[in-house]
Amino acid sequence: MSNPMDKFNMDWFRLDGKIAMVTGANQGLGMAYAVAFAKAGADLFIPHFTEDVSEIKALIEKEGRQVHFLRGDLTDKEYRKACVDECMKQYGRIDILVNNAGASAFHDFDDYPDKYWEMCIDLDFNAVYYLSKEVAHIMKAKGGGKIINIGSALSYTSDAKCPPYTAAKHGVIGITRNFANELGRFNIQTNAICPGFLATEVNAELRKDPAFYNKITNRIAAGRWGELDDLMGTMVFLASRASDYLNGVDINVDGGFFTVLFQDTIKMLWEIGFTERCRKTGFPLSALLGGAANRILERIDLGYAE
Repeated sequence: MSNPMDKFNMDWFRLDGKIAMVTGANQGLGMAYAVAFAKAGADLFIPHFTEDVSEIKALIEKEGRQVHFLRGDLTDKEYRKACVDECMKQYGRIDILVNNAGASAFHDFDDYPDKYWEMCIDLDFNAVYYLSKEVAHIMKAKGGGKIINIGSALSYTSDAKCPPYTAAKHGVIGITRNFANELGRFNIQTNAICPGFLATEVNAELRKDPAFYNKITNRIAAGRWGELDDLMGTMVFLASRASDYLNGVDINVDGGFFTVLFQDTIKMLWEIGFTERCRKTGFPLSALLGGAANRILERIDLGYAE
């Protein structure tokens, strides 16, 4: 009898012959995802909104891979369809979809402009749903594929002055789980990456403020902000054969930021006596805070016992 473990090999992490569509990959985090795919052997199709694609084109071609582009607005139904049609025209298949494109707009809550709400929800949430459905039809016909959504720390928490981004990123996790449920039987896996605090050009000025930088850094278990390359391995894994039995999962690539944040919450509950009352009454803390609560509480209790 053959041993199932004999089937596994490191080629499962390769993407040779795969076609990946990565929205908004001509800048920021999306660029890192696209380059990671190219390094793993995939060819790229990139829907983009801003004009310049010279940098990402050079980076992908440097890896010996092909890339095609189509510029437009992902909130436009006809453009989304055109992206799928053009990718199929160029490559004849779509194996991987990464819903990376997004936007946010900050404003005081009391008079938050409707146009900002609609813009963020249309791009960060609705476009993810509609483009994924469009691509899913292609994947079902060819026997499988990978859909990877991009969440955020705001998929679990909230921030002031940006209600639509918070709402959309919560929704993205819901879409991820729903698509996993609907499409899993067609060998389509849908998962999400939730990046933490990354050192990028966008936040370079913010990081120059010692108070802000230290406040965030002290809440990251790894003790440092992430770099773009910290995301690339996880993205390749989710796009590869190696993740075929992973479905409907959101992965925090945040250096442990959310774990520390979560631990602080439970520690506060411990200090005010709430966790002890839960124990005495038999009410499970995990019912409120999830299964990790008990494991974290054990560590905190041990620390207090010392």
